[in-house]
Amino acid sequence: MTPRQRRMGLIAAVLAGVVVSAALALRAFEQNLLYFFSPTQVVTGEAPTERTFRLGGMVLDGSVEREPGSLTVSFVVTDYANSIPVRYTGVLPDLFKEGQGVVARGRLDPAGHFAAEEVLAKHDENYMPPEVAEALEKGRASQAP
Repeated sequence: MTPRQRRMGLIAAVLAGVVVSAALALRAFEQNLLYFFSPTQVVTGEAPTERTFRLGGMVLDGSVEREPGSLTVSFVVTDYANSIPVRYTGVLPDLFKEGQGVVARGRLDPAGHFAAEEVLAKHDENYMPPEVAEALEKGRASQAP
């Protein structure tokens, strides 16, 4: 093997390493992205079924049910066009209540229920996460005659 062929082989090996490293980094980045979906997007199948995402909307009035003796809470998140049942085990934020905006992180189970790993409630009267506000506006617009 000539010195030129060795250099070309070394350059090819370095380029292959860079390409493989970049592909692995992009794949890891994509797997760690958390997308936001509204209940309507979940119902229409736009949300992934095999990975974690964020679900946002309003907690439907009268939908919060607590299991006695546990931290498990069930409630419904709605964008006024569609609703998704959510189940969460853990301590809810102090501001969590019916009729308030909420963003939950989790994934869909095979039955179509959202199993939340984290629940965030809006933090004051005037703030609404932009994604939730947009989803609610679209939900209201879709119901308008």
